[in-house]
Amino acid sequence: MTMRFTAKARRGMVALAVVAGLATGAAGCGGSGDDGKRPEKPASASRAAGSSPSAQEGRSDKPLAELQGSDGLRLQITSAQRDSGGFVTVNGTLKNDGAQSAVIPSALSGNETEIIKNGRSLGGATLVDPKGKKRYYVLRDTEGRPLTTTGFSTLRAGDTLAVFMQFPAPPANEVEFQLPTFSSATLPISG
Repeated sequence: MTMRFTAKARRGMVALAVVAGLATGAAGCGGSGDDGKRPEKPASASRAAGSSPSAQEGRSDKPLAELQGSDGLRLQITSAQRDSGGFVTVNGTLKNDGAQSAVIPSALSGNETEIIKNGRSLGGATLVDPKGKKRYYVLRDTEGRPLTTTGFSTLRAGDTLAVFMQFPAPPANEVEFQLPTFSSATLPISG
């Protein structure tokens, strides 16, 4: 019986070593076709923990809107892009303009139990179609997690966090964006 256990353990260790080797090799193969030169600045302006935006295409240097929140927080929306799958992805940057670290208000997650149980997020964001008189909430995956930036709780003074939120696509090409504790803004949807 110990021979069988030893053989299984040995095979498991070999498999683990192969997987570790492949993972290490894959991590080192992040070639970008630039002869190994690294960019001078990181691709993301984020220095805080959290999810990264899933789609950044359509970003421009000038924000579509800038919303003021509590405790020196500011949200710059850089794009609102409609995709062929019937979704709208809103991308932006959350910044702490205050002089001290800001605790991210729990109200940003919204008040739906399913979203709240998945931790801090921007799950309270909505798009409002004023002509169709309809409100669109952040989408969720099959396990109830919001399709938005998650996992952040504080932002140090001067720090920024790249954020995204994904919604069902409204028929209108212009919507009102709302996020609890922030001012609202009218956004054009491209795509």
